[in-house]
Amino acid sequence: MSDSIKVEGKIERKGLGPGTWALVSNSGETYELHKAPKELQKAGLAVKIEGQIRKDVMTIAMIGPVLEVKHFELVD
Repeated sequence: MSDSIKVEGKIERKGLGPGTWALVSNSGETYELHKAPKELQKAGLAVKIEGQIRKDVMTIAMIGPVLEVKHFELVD
């Protein structure tokens, strides 16, 4: 169904109009955050996120795999 992953990187705001929240990993991949928690809705945050890739979710932004956040922590 969906793949569980752990990713470290920075939060960014992507897209036009209302836009979407994304995680850009330290290795350069971009993940679109599915229903991003309020605490993650701040560009520039360094975070570690554990979640699931949602292959069953389509989005307008289409900037990369959709990542549903299960757990996160801020990184210094």
